[in-house]
Amino acid sequence: MEVSKGVECRTEHLPLGVVASITPFNFPIMVPNWTIPNVIALGNCMIIKPSEQVPLSVNRLAELLKEAGLPDGVFNVVNGSKEIVEAICDHPGIKAVSFVGSTQVAKIVYQRSTSNLKRCLALGGAKNHLIVLPDANPEMTAFDIAASMAGCAGQRCMAASAMVGVGKIDHIVDRLCDEARKIIPGKNLGSVISKEAKERIERYITEAEAAGAKVLVDGRNTIVKGQEGGYYVGPTVIDFVKPDMAIAKEEVFGPVLAIVRAKNVDDAIQIENSSPYGNAASVFTQSGGMAKYVMSKASAGMIGVNIGVPVPREPFSFGGCNESKFGVGDITGKTSINFWTQLKKTTSKWNPEARTNWMS
Repeated sequence: MEVSKGVECRTEHLPLGVVASITPFNFPIMVPNWTIPNVIALGNCMIIKPSEQVPLSVNRLAELLKEAGLPDGVFNVVNGSKEIVEAICDHPGIKAVSFVGSTQVAKIVYQRSTSNLKRCLALGGAKNHLIVLPDANPEMTAFDIAASMAGCAGQRCMAASAMVGVGKIDHIVDRLCDEARKIIPGKNLGSVISKEAKERIERYITEAEAAGAKVLVDGRNTIVKGQEGGYYVGPTVIDFVKPDMAIAKEEVFGPVLAIVRAKNVDDAIQIENSSPYGNAASVFTQSGGMAKYVMSKASAGMIGVNIGVPVPREPFSFGGCNESKFGVGDITGKTSINFWTQLKKTTSKWNPEARTNWMS
């Protein structure tokens, strides 16, 4: 644009060079494709390290890109675990790193990458609170929360993990339990990733029950006929969970919903705000005023109103806040363009007759 008489400023995005993405097990195609198209379209070469638990999808993607004519060296897959992540963080030739995984590892990747003077955007875990008010539509609320809780077997950072019920919401809880019982392991509910994951999830349930919570729908000790070797956890709904219980504070990453009771909406917001995470939060209500109030107070990067999984659709970006994200910008959307490029600014003057101006 012309910023002064005869003076033009322009910007252009230049590729960084070699960049890297470290991706999780739960979305072996979607999460890599949050970064692959932008990285390559913006002119970079890419190294991707898929989860060692699900390496096949990204390796197949590499084969398809090669078949499509992508030049050798533009897209590179490195398989492995911790030692590969550390090498990516340390390598001086890699200019930027994106990571999606647990908060514990996201912190390490962010600190290690930035200490080596490279850009890093690291997405961590979540504890998403769905605040349910008494006037919420029972049928829609129950269906959406059950689907959010159990979709992908609860193994997603946007899953409904804690429901905060305000006031008299027993009629909604009853419907929610009915919806949860329609989710059948082996039919419309898959297994969790490993034996260790199954044991950890069931331990959270057992500990909450021992601490006084009431298990309304119990998914422990699930065995699917014909798939006895699968690590299945059935949909689980636990009521009267206290905010200080581990299941109310920590990311369970399974098809488990903890219901915490709140006296009023401010109490519910305080419960949501007390979480160190900040990926998503939703409110279920038929009151526009109440929805706007919760939207303004909730401490999360993605907010929903009557939506169980408030992931924005393109061109809006995906990203949380607090301990759900480390770094600036989001992994998708317009801000991702800035992350994967270097901004070059050029100022030109072609008016010799103007002997003095701000550029002199």
